[in-house]
Amino acid sequence: MRSVPLLATLALATTFVAPQPAAAQNEPLRVLTTVEMIADVGRNIAGSCAEVEALLGPGVDPHDYIATASDVAQLGAADLILYVDFALEEQLAAVLERLSARLPTIGVLAAAIGPADLLDDPAEAGQADPHVWMDASLWARIAPVIGDAIIEQRPACAEAINARVDAYTVQLQALYDWAGESIATIPQGQRRLVTAHDAFEYFASAYGMEASEAIEGISTASEASIGDIREVADYVIDNNVAAVFVETTISPRTIEALVQEVRARGSRIEIGGALYSDAMGERGTVGGTYIGMIYENAMLITQALGGTPAPLPEALADWAREWNIAQ
Repeated sequence: MRSVPLLATLALATTFVAPQPAAAQNEPLRVLTTVEMIADVGRNIAGSCAEVEALLGPGVDPHDYIATASDVAQLGAADLILYVDFALEEQLAAVLERLSARLPTIGVLAAAIGPADLLDDPAEAGQADPHVWMDASLWARIAPVIGDAIIEQRPACAEAINARVDAYTVQLQALYDWAGESIATIPQGQRRLVTAHDAFEYFASAYGMEASEAIEGISTASEASIGDIREVADYVIDNNVAAVFVETTISPRTIEALVQEVRARGSRIEIGGALYSDAMGERGTVGGTYIGMIYENAMLITQALGGTPAPLPEALADWAREWNIAQ
């Protein structure tokens, strides 16, 4: 399913919000997001003003997820719905469009990030790549959008939410800087990222990777062909790529087939580990936070490709102490 135009997505973000009774103003706003990458940002800025949950959990691929009856009921009970873009939540588009007629429903990509800062789908010029969370400096822009959406229904929370938005934005900018410094320690000829599908173009662009190569396109709806695997194997061999990566939301079969193909041709290659792409880790783990998702991805890529991760900056000290991570 193709992404709807940005203007159409923005139209969903302008759903009329009816005034609520005074009693309801004292209750936490019920916010439901599609993916945890949005939900974790929401939790960091909402405080007690909103309860933020995600529909899709760890290991769930949002590209091909189809809503169940209980999902539709859960969405319908929310006060605010947040999603990325229909280029990501392809099979949820119809449900979200229907709900937008009566509930505030915001596509955060269109609401927060201008077209000039979006990358194209590598396989289809003019269609936006939705994996913006891979660039922490861009993803930080969704924080004020979420904050404003909560404040619209809970105006008494404005001062506290705006303060948390500012503080969290500082953390994400520090994360962005740290990831770039870490990737920069990889030998220049090894800054090549090979993954299962095209979820890492923003990562490569933001953090100084010289090239990004994937077996499958942005959508995970179709299986990779033998020709796709051989084409990426050519790239791996020609560029002496040291390691390739599986993803937590996609079967490792295509990467395993790639490794077999490369080794069959007499070249060395390793699987560098499993990256978070379209979903975060389990709640209660480092990778179950947005900061931790980018942190663990950058650590894994840096080390697998021959670099040395930079020390974490002071702006992330509180986060690091919370998760017992050495600075």
